[in-house]
Amino acid sequence: MPEIFPLLKKQDIDNMVSSLAQRISDDYRGRKLVLVGILKGSFVFLSDLMRRLTIPVQVDFIGASSYGSSTSTSGNIHLTKKLEIDVKDKDVLIVEDIVDTGLTLSHIIEHIKSFTPKTVKICTLLDKPERREAKINIDYSCHVVVQKGFLVGYGLDYAEDYRNLPEICRLKF
Repeated sequence: MPEIFPLLKKQDIDNMVSSLAQRISDDYRGRKLVLVGILKGSFVFLSDLMRRLTIPVQVDFIGASSYGSSTSTSGNIHLTKKLEIDVKDKDVLIVEDIVDTGLTLSHIIEHIKSFTPKTVKICTLLDKPERREAKINIDYSCHVVVQKGFLVGYGLDYAEDYRNLPEICRLKF
């Protein structure tokens, strides 16, 4: 059983999400915004974020898998759920739990762009550039992770466990 070490406390996460929601609301005021959450990890962050937004939004999800029960990506990205909302000519904000290698997100960005949205931007709870393999422009980020290690909690999982933790924690194997 891995050891768990807290990285971000719940109150810190709440403050970061509130601040980010205000910035997004200001940036998209008067525009038609579609939030696209990447399943499964983003659902907690997306839920808290959208409730703090002060603008109307539509919400959809896209599912992608590349990790399985490993702590590193397989590199094989498989879409497990497709968009249901028509994003043509709309502003799309992809909401991700963590941007790590960027491989999955890069695949999803290209997929969404194939539907010709007006804009596509990226919002992530955690930006972890140390392992980045794909060039990704992150437009909105709550926290940049500089510590090495596998992170769980607040929607992030390891082999489907730990998503329910209210804090972001580092696993030590």
